[in-house]
Amino acid sequence: MPEEIYQESQLYKIRHSAAHVMAEAMLERFPDAKIAIGPPIEDGFYYDFELPTPIKDDDIKWVEKRMKKLLAQRHEFNMREVSAEEARALFHDQPYKLELINDLVRGARAENGAPMADGSDGLTVYTQNNFTDLCRGPHVQSTGDINPKAVSISLRPPAGAYWRGDEERQQLTRIYGTAWETPEELRDYRARLEEAIKRDHRVLGEKLDLFIIDSMVGKGLPLWLPAGAILRDTLERWLRDIQIERGYLPVVTPHLGNIELYKTSGHYPYYADSQYSPIDVDGEEFLLRPMNCPHHCRIYTSQPRSYRDLPLRYAEFGAVYRYEQSGELRGLTRVRGFTVDDAHLFVRPDQLLEEFKGVVKLIQHVFGALGMTDFRARLGARDPESDKYVGDNALWEEATIAIGEACDELGLEYHIESGEAAFYGPKLDFIVRDVLKREWQLGTVQVDYNLPQRFDLEYVDRDNERKRPVMIHRAPFGSLERFIGILIEHFAGAFPPWLAPTQAIIIPIRASHNDYAREIESLLLARGLRVKADLQDRNMRSKIKQHRRLNIPWLLIVGDRDIEDRTVSLRLRTDEDLGAMPLEAFAAAAAANVQAKSQEIGL
Repeated sequence: MPEEIYQESQLYKIRHSAAHVMAEAMLERFPDAKIAIGPPIEDGFYYDFELPTPIKDDDIKWVEKRMKKLLAQRHEFNMREVSAEEARALFHDQPYKLELINDLVRGARAENGAPMADGSDGLTVYTQNNFTDLCRGPHVQSTGDINPKAVSISLRPPAGAYWRGDEERQQLTRIYGTAWETPEELRDYRARLEEAIKRDHRVLGEKLDLFIIDSMVGKGLPLWLPAGAILRDTLERWLRDIQIERGYLPVVTPHLGNIELYKTSGHYPYYADSQYSPIDVDGEEFLLRPMNCPHHCRIYTSQPRSYRDLPLRYAEFGAVYRYEQSGELRGLTRVRGFTVDDAHLFVRPDQLLEEFKGVVKLIQHVFGALGMTDFRARLGARDPESDKYVGDNALWEEATIAIGEACDELGLEYHIESGEAAFYGPKLDFIVRDVLKREWQLGTVQVDYNLPQRFDLEYVDRDNERKRPVMIHRAPFGSLERFIGILIEHFAGAFPPWLAPTQAIIIPIRASHNDYAREIESLLLARGLRVKADLQDRNMRSKIKQHRRLNIPWLLIVGDRDIEDRTVSLRLRTDEDLGAMPLEAFAAAAAANVQAKSQEIGL
């Protein structure tokens, strides 16, 4: 569900209201607790507390039971505006609320130049029963609008509940909850949550020997193990081949650049908070690159360009670096160093529409091949109230219209969301829903009139006049690390054969069958398949168990009869036994399966 629609929904109000009821119950259990914030989030809500004593499971059970009693009492949610002085008096013993009040007042007065006419400074509080919270809403009319049987809370393992996400600030206790409109929806959510735990890419990454996070290397900096590196390389090679077929040109640029490069592009200082500090090298300042686009702009300017040269499509799997708080890091899906499947297209204005449509088709092709067909498109537009954007308003409008026209011509439905644009231009994001119905923002396409202007990009047109190209930024995967983390969870580590790091394992029943196993290995490797012969001196059943655990698609068992008949006894990782199959027939069928990028493992 799009965020702006979610925020207007009854479900959002239910969850926001349930968070307040949870805070009320927590203060009954811990009267000396300090309360922070409690927003609705995807699939639920949370509230952060500074507690006088560690919380236990018995406390959670008590709070949930008390919540359900409070919900049944049908307390109304009443909102009123308050002055800064009244708000401070209400929350005099709550330091986190006082900090928020002061920040809100400063922001309101900076915008208005003075206190509002009614003296409220735009502050509102909501009260239900004996609990009052600083809040903008919205809420349900009363707690009777929340079904107690559709609400639950839990104390999940700590997940970085630092105050305001700052690891230098107080670490708080975060209580998670979920609320739904019906008990049936809650049961469905719990089932999905259990499945999500089983699919956690951090657990599967270790189990399948894909990647590790090493404390000596650093948080948020994954190390790819051989199996993970093969998976990653397979995706990269596949996308490279697709791009070359579509006229993309490969480029390679350095991992850092002179700070003037990023000042020119606008990335510095606009996003200084998400970048690492400049590095002094012989009196010059360099940055670990936060983006690849400035480098590609400089490649464009390296020689004169004619209208005949356009479109130019530069593609690079470029590593970038972002500063993330320790508490915000999560496996592969939130890291400090990651690789973007980046490409930048430099096009004439008359080419923009067709090139944009070509990029959208490429992204749709990528998602389709991976079985990720449940997605929606979001047109990220400029927030007129924000000052984070750069460039001329007329160019922004032109770019936004171009994206809408391209989507209309492709028959692609989309919704517009203000504030989701990049700082230099509007964009079209693809929001993919995985098998657990979770939404992920993956592929993106952005139209940019600003960087060509900032870098003074030009081409000589048919009339011998110098013109400015339009720039398209695109990344079907987005972050390769994040994309693989999502793929691991989407497939539960059981990748389709074309992506599986090892596609087939050959298991001889006894040592006397090893030579035949080696022969099969050589034949299948020659067909381009990723295979191994397990010649270890171990029991056959233990080998089968191990390789099923590693989710290898095809297990080839070979014994005396297979040697005689030149067959393999094929067992799938699902433990389905397909029986004996001629070796050449298996080789042809497996190669065809991989070539077709099939989602199925049956042959």
